[in-house]
Amino acid sequence: MDFVDYYKTLGVPKNASQEDIKKAYRKLARKFHPDVNPNDKEAHKKFQQINEANEVLSDPDKRKKYDQYGENWKHADQFEQARQQQQQGGGGFGGFGGGGFGNFGGGEYTYSSGDEGGFSDFFESLFGGGRGRRSQAKYRGQDYNAELQLTLTDAYTTHKQTLTINGKNVRITIPAGIENGQQIKLKGYGSPGANGGPNGDLFITFVITNNTGFKREGNDLYKTEDIDLYTALLGGEKTIDTLSGKIKLKVNPETQNGTKIRLKGKGFPVYKKEGQFGDLYITWNVKLPTNLTQKQKDLFTELSKLSS
Repeated sequence: MDFVDYYKTLGVPKNASQEDIKKAYRKLARKFHPDVNPNDKEAHKKFQQINEANEVLSDPDKRKKYDQYGENWKHADQFEQARQQQQQGGGGFGGFGGGGFGNFGGGEYTYSSGDEGGFSDFFESLFGGGRGRRSQAKYRGQDYNAELQLTLTDAYTTHKQTLTINGKNVRITIPAGIENGQQIKLKGYGSPGANGGPNGDLFITFVITNNTGFKREGNDLYKTEDIDLYTALLGGEKTIDTLSGKIKLKVNPETQNGTKIRLKGKGFPVYKKEGQFGDLYITWNVKLPTNLTQKQKDLFTELSKLSS
């Protein structure tokens, strides 16, 4: 992904006040919010960019680092630490010992020695070149985060989708049974590392929209189906839809309103468990007849007398 100018994203100048940034964010957030643009992928992407820009520019400390280091702002503390060591060490990165930087920021940095030497372009811009040091700093690329929209019927089957990452098409397989909010990692598809350092990773969070009449809870599905009074009293059959097709169910005589039945293995696929499914639970909703004819009323009256 290319470097993003957060000021441009929010449409504010670099000398904008915190209040100006807050106002610009609120205005854009209302305009591009997913609830306002439910089927607009570009608006959803824009909303993510706006949030990212606001997260940095609304924080004075992060904003200061961003203004000074640009796309490398997340590594500002490491750069400043290295600068101080270089100044204190008389032209070298003294104090680290053992020929290495040690651990910078949770292990993202590594240090190696070699005959060629030299610093990354960024370090050279800070310190005026390698100054004869026979070493090279490597650091890992930043991770990327993205959301992928799916429908519940999409998530019901294993399928492939093509994503565009850094201008390249990457085809991924999405296993059936993926959960809403579940995250997967594509190793090495983040920002490129510097000076031979490893690439970052891409983390994809799945946002699943329910486009069915079923309610999903884990691997189980729930649905309420209507049956008429006569079928509930006398018994019969009812054809219902499932995510795998239509099935015909038997309705027992004298079925009570709210009766729940379980259809084993007719629920949602279990993630990465081939051939395993949750259950489907059907709740019968008995519909009372309306617009009765006089004859029907007389018959119900007669039934009422018999039951008493």
